[in-house]
Amino acid sequence: MTVKKNKKEPSKIKKKDVKPSKKKEANTNLQEQLTLEKDKNLRLFAEFDNFRKRTAKERIELFGTASKDIMTSLLPILDNFERSFKVNIPKEDDGVLLIYNQLKTELEKKGLKEIENPIGKVLDTDYHEAITNIPTEKKEDKGKIVDIIEKGYLLSNKVLRYAKVVVAN
Repeated sequence: MTVKKNKKEPSKIKKKDVKPSKKKEANTNLQEQLTLEKDKNLRLFAEFDNFRKRTAKERIELFGTASKDIMTSLLPILDNFERSFKVNIPKEDDGVLLIYNQLKTELEKKGLKEIENPIGKVLDTDYHEAITNIPTEKKEDKGKIVDIIEKGYLLSNKVLRYAKVVVAN
């Protein structure tokens, strides 16, 4: 009987050795699956967070420049008012002048700004568009703006329309 016991004992040991190795493999497989799922979850959360931030930024930009088309279409009207004022100087209480001032004030409230008068300054292509060049005899005037053909405007600190200018050459 001792011989039989010896045979059974090693078989029990083998079964015990086999079961823990299978459990370890299963445990490591589960650990790997868990880390993969955690990684997928983390990436999905990060992607959603980036999406949320991007859409919020796009929405803010959209509201900031949503009036761009309307402003662009109103600029020629402002130009026409100013041309008419050069020909016919309005009185202070003239209705046309009051309408012009009201329109300009409302557009300024919406973020429209006139580019400052560039006459006498060096051409800045970020804000000015050179239409023509005029020869000059003075060296200090070369490359400087001598006349404005059309005013430039900014909308929320972005160029809406470049100032069209004449440059001394």
